Amino acid sequence: MSERPEGEPSAHPPRVRDMPAPRESTGIAGAAMRAVFTWPYRAILAGLYRVGVRPWQLTVASLLANAVVGWLLLTDRRLLPGAVLIAAGTFDVFDGAVARLRGEDRRMGAFLDSVLDRIGDMILFGCLYWAEAGQGHELNAALALVTLVTALMVSHIRAEAEAAGVSLSEGFFQRLERYIAVVIGLIVPGALTPMLVVLVVLGSLTVLQRGWSAVRRLSHLAADQRWQAGQR
Repeated sequence: MSERPEGEPSAHPPRVRDMPAPRESTGIAGAAMRAVFTWPYRAILAGLYRVGVRPWQLTVASLLANAVVGWLLLTDRRLLPGAVLIAAGTFDVFDGAVARLRGEDRRMGAFLDSVLDRIGDMILFGCLYWAEAGQGHELNAALALVTLVTALMVSHIRAEAEAAGVSLSEGFFQRLERYIAVVIGLIVPGALTPMLVVLVVLGSLTVLQRGWSAVRRLSHLAADQRWQAGQR
C-alpha cells in the first residue's frame, strides 16, 4: 500500500461526523459557542481539509482581514468592518484546528500564529483608537487603547509563564470573547461604547486572573524544585 505525504488529504474525504469538536475554552463564551456551533464547526473543518487549505494560509488570511477591518475603520465605516471581522475571527478559529488535523501543529507554527495574532490585535484596536480619536470620541478612543494594552498583556503573561515552565491557558475573557464584543459593538447601533467598556473591564480582570495564576503556579514550581534538590 502506498504511503501518502504527511498533511495531504486522504483518498477518502473525512466525514463531518468524524471531525473533532471545537476545543474546550475557559472563556465565558467558549461553552456556549461549543454547544451551538459544534456541527457547523465540523462541517467547515472537513471542507477546509478536503480542499487542501493549510493552517498558515488561514493565519495570514486572518491577519489580512484584520488589516482590511482597520482600513475600513479609518474610513469611518462600522457595519462593513464588523462583517469582515467575523471572517477574520473564523480564520483565526480554524488555523489551529486545521494544523492539528493535518499533524502540522508544531512550535514554529504556534509561534508565528501567536505573533501574527498580536499584530492583528494592534491593527484592529490601533485603527479603532485612531478612528474614534479623529471623530472626537475621546472616551471610545481611550477605551480602545486600554483594550489593546489588556489584550497584549493577557498574551504576554501566558508567554512569560510558559517560558518559565508552567502552562497557563485560563482566562474568562480571551480572543474569542474580544472578537464577539467588537463585532457586536460595530454592527449594533449605539453598542460600541458599552462593548468597549466590557472589553476594558473583563480584559483587566483577565489580566489579574492570569497574573495571579502565574504567580501561584510559579511559586509551587519553585517549592517543588527546592524539595527535589533537598532529596538529592
